[in-house]
Amino acid sequence: MLRSMVKLLIRWSLLAAALLLISHLYSGMVVQSFTAALIVALVLGLLNAIVRPVLILLTLPATIVTLGLFLFVINAAMLYTAAWMLDGFQVTGFGAALLASLLYSACGMVIDAALQHLFRDR
Repeated sequence: MLRSMVKLLIRWSLLAAALLLISHLYSGMVVQSFTAALIVALVLGLLNAIVRPVLILLTLPATIVTLGLFLFVINAAMLYTAAWMLDGFQVTGFGAALLASLLYSACGMVIDAALQHLFRDR
């Protein structure tokens, strides 16, 4: 139990750091502070857990026709929605949200792989 909580807190912190890194490297997304990044990472996690599955189900025909590429649009919509909801986090447009969501997803994959390696059962 404690191990999974530590893993969750580390993942949350690293995803917030990834948001700051992306905003530093890409001018289409602005995160004003690490605190704002923590809040954005939390809201994105909640949106991805609650809203994203509903959107995936509703847009299943479009996802099938585009061979899954429409999922990138859904990810961008989640990032754009988080920017609309929160102060201290801005995305300049939907195209910027699309690119930023691709970068954030790539960072998330690297973080998940590293944490899986770090927290594997020995």
